[in-house]
Amino acid sequence: MTDSGIIRPMKTDRRPIRDRVLAGETLFGLFLDLDSPASAELAGRAGYDWLIVDLEHGSATEATLLAHLYAIETTGASGLVRPQSGERIRIGRALDLGAAGIMVPRLESAAEAREALSFLRYPPDGVRGVATRTRGAGLGSRTHAEIRAVNGAILGIVQIESRGALAEADVIAAIDGVDVLFVGPADLSHSLGIPGRFFDPVYIDALDVVVAAARAHGKAAGILLYDTAAVPAYLDRGFTFIGIGADGAFVADTAARALAAVRG
Repeated sequence: MTDSGIIRPMKTDRRPIRDRVLAGETLFGLFLDLDSPASAELAGRAGYDWLIVDLEHGSATEATLLAHLYAIETTGASGLVRPQSGERIRIGRALDLGAAGIMVPRLESAAEAREALSFLRYPPDGVRGVATRTRGAGLGSRTHAEIRAVNGAILGIVQIESRGALAEADVIAAIDGVDVLFVGPADLSHSLGIPGRFFDPVYIDALDVVVAAARAHGKAAGILLYDTAAVPAYLDRGFTFIGIGADGAFVADTAARALAAVRG
């Protein structure tokens, strides 16, 4: 309990995040865009199931990523990474530093998704480079014969945020190693020609396509929401892997509300 009387629960479920996703659990997470390990630890202590270090749009870089992953792991939350792109070196670096899963952005097709997912796993399941002394491989605690066991715990998340990915959502969901189809609302709405119109029938239909594809192949449907009041409706629609904002947004919103309260 803190001085303010707020209890900050530590997570106790230490099962791999991938096992929990594929078991159909509803999991809530947060995007980290402040490049602050302290913020990451605070969020983890609040009880989030997963935290994703956003290297695509956030302030963090590969140089500061390790500190974030250390901070997250002290709380029991799962530390995920959205790299700048689906390139082999970007995915490989995040995994070698100890990411529990990867969210791959900006894919246009099932072919691109299949290639990116191959970078998440060691041979023969994929083409991830083998270096047994990295954090992601166990810092030398695993033999070459044991290294393949790492593959099964890595969570693979593919963003559906373009017309091409949406059109091939069912094919993408069928790919072994794709565990979550994650809607990027802003990018998807812009791609569909309805920027920011999240109640437009075209956008709603797109959400249903993603959920149907995920369900058909035993995968999870995910989405990023900034309005917590909207979460129940998305749960009812079939989303089970939900990001409820970002640490930067929390700071901005709370700072604005506090100032408005005293000035008012």
